[in-house]
Amino acid sequence: MTAHPQAMSASMRGVSPGRGLADVVTYFESWLNFRQRYLQIPGIQAAVLDSGELLLDVAFGSASLDDSDSGGPAGVALTPAHLFRVASHSKTFTATAVLQLVAGGTLALDDPASRWLPSLTSAASPIAGVTVRELLAHQGGVIRDGRNGDYWQLVGEFLDEAALLVESADPGADVFEPNVEFKYSNIGYSLLGLIIEAASGQTYADYVQCNIIDRLHLPNTGPEFAPDRAADYAAGHSSLAYSPHRVRIDHVDTRAMAAATGFYSTAGDLVNYFAAHAIGDDRLLDDRHKRMMQQPVSTVVGTKSQYGLGLEIENIGDRTLIGHGGGYPGHITRSLTDTATGLAVSVLTNCIDGPAEQCVRAFFTLLDLAESLSTPDVVAVDLSRFTGRYVHLWGVLDLVLLGGRLYAINPVNVDPATDAALLEVVDSATLKIIGGSGFGARGELMKFEFGDDGSVTRVRGASGMTLVPEAVFELPEQVRARKR
Repeated sequence: MTAHPQAMSASMRGVSPGRGLADVVTYFESWLNFRQRYLQIPGIQAAVLDSGELLLDVAFGSASLDDSDSGGPAGVALTPAHLFRVASHSKTFTATAVLQLVAGGTLALDDPASRWLPSLTSAASPIAGVTVRELLAHQGGVIRDGRNGDYWQLVGEFLDEAALLVESADPGADVFEPNVEFKYSNIGYSLLGLIIEAASGQTYADYVQCNIIDRLHLPNTGPEFAPDRAADYAAGHSSLAYSPHRVRIDHVDTRAMAAATGFYSTAGDLVNYFAAHAIGDDRLLDDRHKRMMQQPVSTVVGTKSQYGLGLEIENIGDRTLIGHGGGYPGHITRSLTDTATGLAVSVLTNCIDGPAEQCVRAFFTLLDLAESLSTPDVVAVDLSRFTGRYVHLWGVLDLVLLGGRLYAINPVNVDPATDAALLEVVDSATLKIIGGSGFGARGELMKFEFGDDGSVTRVRGASGMTLVPEAVFELPEQVRARKR
């Protein structure tokens, strides 16, 4: 099985190259803005890069909340330049560094950890014989976070080198025998950071700075919290799952665990970084060693996802994507890249319950929708005249142009492509609903009224209810009276 079969191109799907992508980028920006407000996420930062061109680099909401422990108003506006702790994205940098050292002949994937960390042997560590390859693939059976992982709740500090080696020597450090199953381990990746130091003769921070960050000219990326840039960070925030109000969470140093979870970055930097893992791009690694990273080694138990050497591998539609997520106290982040085409997407959120994963997946399902039809509408009417966000008491409906066709989309859905209803032009003021669920208004008409400037003033829409543009919507008088 090859890691990355060539994705179906837009032209193969009957959509002119770039048109579907441009439509999706336009709607994705609007949809993220909606999600940030609707889900009460403090802030969302996102970027999309294709073939070296940054198509989207945006931010919505706040970098921090004022008086967040009492549900206060938004504080500092979030920008594309604010720094996020991207947590387990760090593992991809660590794996890239290891493969660079492998490509240079400095270390070997089948070296046991004790080859570079002899203290593991002297301490009789049960994981001394686990190989570099097994650590990279989370196949070493190594305990996830040690016996006491409360540092993830900021109760105590992240492990320093001495504490990391103590945890690695604990009799319970080998949860499974190697190569039994995928066993995610921050302890294992922290050891890889020490192995990089031993093999390269540099600190982990200096090695990744010189050989990855500087090489790609990533000005807003680093391997650990940088106190001199403290004002540049987006604050973390707690979840609404256990409290009606969010509380700010301070940034901390991850110490010897930086190789597993310490990095900071921006969405704009991350899409440039992951694009460098595309086949044919030799800035970080040759294709042979990139394929080693991207080749599936494990199926993650309980999921359909696979894992290579430091990279998650996920199939969405016809695309095989690589990337990683990250969960740091107060930040949830996600990036995915199509290494066959160079398309990269990153979404960063600054709260523990942030929907970064769902947002990145939504981009690719929308792109599949945009490229799914072989024959776009050919009509005399300018389809963009119908597009916009419309509202009635029951909710919100987006009319969106994707790949030359009009769709009605419910932006509340986690996956906005789910139950998207294809629309057909009847005349210059009428659309017919020809797609969507049978529980919806399939077969019915949507009648539009326009103002003198050509903008939509109202729509007699699905189920015969009237919708109006979002900017002018008010609750019906009967509801407003009840509210008073």
